[in-house]
Amino acid sequence: MQGDGRDVSQNRDPRVDAYIDALPEWQQTICRRVRELVLATDPDVQETIKRADRPYYVLDGNICALLAARDHVNIFLYDGAIVPDPQGIITSGHANKTARTVAIRRGDPINAPALTAMFRQIIANNRAGGWRKLKE
Repeated sequence: MQGDGRDVSQNRDPRVDAYIDALPEWQQTICRRVRELVLATDPDVQETIKRADRPYYVLDGNICALLAARDHVNIFLYDGAIVPDPQGIITSGHANKTARTVAIRRGDPINAPALTAMFRQIIANNRAGGWRKLKE
């Protein structure tokens, strides 16, 4: 359930469950928390699999993708580097023109308010035509 009472379980893709379930427990915890955050951001967010096996979250364009690496989980934010990062959670891709990354390692806290704010802004930008249009 979402905070406003709407059930977002219909927005889930069983292939994402399979991706997450195959990970070590600590990465499963991170991925499930990020999944919960992004799906709760807007009732129209959908999850899917792109690039063969990578979980993506979309709404009028890409919002983010998850990729488990050996010692961390990457959250790729599709923001064209125009979404503010006042709390400094971006860990790489500062000069990337399409996406930046938040890497979360085992035991790291997830800054849910900062990540949610970024998801909201990316969704707003997508609804306004996407970051490419907004950068023109």
